[in-house]
Amino acid sequence: MLFHRELAENLNVCTNCDHHMNITPRERCIALFDGGLFSEFEAQEPLADPLKFRDQKKYTDRMKDARKKTGEKDAMLLAHGKMGQSKVVAAVQDFTFMGGSMGMAVGNAIIAACEQAVKMKCPLVLFSAAGGARMQEGILSLMQMPRTTVALQMLKEKNLPFIVVLTHPTTGGVTASYAMLGDVHIAEPNALICFAGPRVIEQTIREKLPEGFQRAEYLLDHGMLDRVTHRGEMREELITIIRMLMKQTPAIKGELPAPAKIEDKSVQA
Repeated sequence: MLFHRELAENLNVCTNCDHHMNITPRERCIALFDGGLFSEFEAQEPLADPLKFRDQKKYTDRMKDARKKTGEKDAMLLAHGKMGQSKVVAAVQDFTFMGGSMGMAVGNAIIAACEQAVKMKCPLVLFSAAGGARMQEGILSLMQMPRTTVALQMLKEKNLPFIVVLTHPTTGGVTASYAMLGDVHIAEPNALICFAGPRVIEQTIREKLPEGFQRAEYLLDHGMLDRVTHRGEMREELITIIRMLMKQTPAIKGELPAPAKIEDKSVQA
């Protein structure tokens, strides 16, 4: 049994087994930015339903349901603020919004995040969580893979860090594009990170996969990740990496100012 208040205080991580549950983009931003303060900004609005797609229901109806459920316009929240007194732009993907699927809105969001980071001359931290490309947008969703790859080149040309935090799950076209193009790759414990899921692979090769296959710890052991970091330690880890990559002095614990230099008058006398 878990108490809601204790779970919220522990950033939606089980207080008994340390299982990392889903956390909303806003809750994540509050936990990461100094004092929980950040400013949101928006990307260009894409076409609502370019393919007039319909399966069991219209694409426009699915979007209305997702917006009502999450209170967000699409699957990516953009924010900027300070972490450990360093300016940072953050792009946070929301898996509860149609499985965090990558459509034109997500592509526009990453481009806007890159432009904002270049404008502010600061790093971009991206939290990925997706089931892949959004099928209701067909080839237009797949076009976001090269589109976001080109956008990230803006950061590299300005020598600005791009840090990716892979959360559960990060799959499909997202893994095959921007989620694996970071300067540093961090993952939350036991996050599923893959292109095709383990069930699809097992059905294809007709073999049982190793224990923990495609989980964060497995990928760390095989060189695809730099870190696996507990959610409660993520803020401090990001602050340390950001200040290191931006060639800044180490963060002062507690965010206290350095003591003023005091002259020893007794020596002068």
